[in-house]
Amino acid sequence: MPMKEYNPITPGRRQMNVSDFAEITKKRPEKSLLAHKTRSGGRNNHGRITTRHIGGGHKKRYRIIDFRRDKLDIPAKVAAIEYDPNRNARIALLFYADGEKRYIIAPQSLGVGREVVASESADILPGNALPLRNIPVGTNIYNIELK
Repeated sequence: MPMKEYNPITPGRRQMNVSDFAEITKKRPEKSLLAHKTRSGGRNNHGRITTRHIGGGHKKRYRIIDFRRDKLDIPAKVAAIEYDPNRNARIALLFYADGEKRYIIAPQSLGVGREVVASESADILPGNALPLRNIPVGTNIYNIELK
């Protein structure tokens, strides 16, 4: 993820860097994969403040992420890499061969047009999902599911 570094023109700008969003390929999210995200603002069910200093910020919509990867042996094509306001990672929009669309957490080297698959015997490539017992020792992994 490339970073944009600022010139130290004020003490607040010194050592400041932000993501430059160069890897983002789509501006609008997929509407069928969005859900409302309610915020409490630090209030309980009676409307009383129970935790101070919580609230404000921009309104966000939750992106429904496929953490289970339960469509086995069906290849999917990466259609876009998108920004997710609810997490630090980028998300990838997948188009499955049967017509379904899903989001996954995108690894750094995943690009648009790549094909990913979830399978017991898939190749060891970024974006593919395998059981942990089928991954060789020393391979970089991400997004591990705990039972």
